[in-house]
Amino acid sequence: MSTAGRAAAASGLSGFLESPIVGMAPWIVFSLLVGPGRFEISVALALAGAVAVVVLGRLAHRGSSWKLLELCDVVFFAGMAVVGVLASDGTLRWLETYAGEVSNIALALIAFGSMAVRLPFTLQYAREQVDPALWDTPAFLRTNYVITGTWGLAFLVAALAGGYGDLVLHNPNNLWTGWIIQILAIVAALRFTEWYPEVVRARARHDSGLPGPEPPRVADLLLPLAGLLVPIGIAVLVFDTMWWLGGALIVAGTLLTRALRRPGAGPAPSA
Repeated sequence: MSTAGRAAAASGLSGFLESPIVGMAPWIVFSLLVGPGRFEISVALALAGAVAVVVLGRLAHRGSSWKLLELCDVVFFAGMAVVGVLASDGTLRWLETYAGEVSNIALALIAFGSMAVRLPFTLQYAREQVDPALWDTPAFLRTNYVITGTWGLAFLVAALAGGYGDLVLHNPNNLWTGWIIQILAIVAALRFTEWYPEVVRARARHDSGLPGPEPPRVADLLLPLAGLLVPIGIAVLVFDTMWWLGGALIVAGTLLTRALRRPGAGPAPSA
């Protein structure tokens, strides 16, 4: 590989590691793989991923700070690995059933707990992407509190949905509580994480009298979620008995996507 190619690869890796999404990757691996008879392997892979993220982060940014989220990843999955080795068969079955809720509640606690100690977990990632002069400004700090709180709410919604499916419906594989609601919550938080900083930056330029684009519209935030209604509708048609609801979601997603794509659709966020 050429010097330019290695530099581009290093830059790409660095940019990837600067996103808080990478700190959530071990949890995604765990939630996708865990199930009856798969607790140990799911924990092992999640722990390996958590350790890899920490090691790669140190190699890519030798002077960077240790990330609270990534350290929590290692501690949580190391603890789960110990439990997996020592737990009885009954405890393992309980964990295999409720592991999704346990991990989502843990993530919500990390999010809200980091806000309580005045270190929202997105802040450490954001500081590596902006001028140090902005680190302690009210707008920058408020933005990270809002984004971290949004992720905390998303994890809480996912935990409540999974808990309802397990405890009330007695069906951990329920399409709505086990998949659709949880996926929508995470996608909404992910989209908000991309959209909201652009809104804040555009407002700051406007307030300073500097030229620049208008703040992103609310329609820009909602557009990916509207588009997601179509594959959700298809999934309902295939895996659920409510075919009429699946058809309605496909139609609604198509119409909403077209409406939100129109120029001027949806107001810009108010200051």
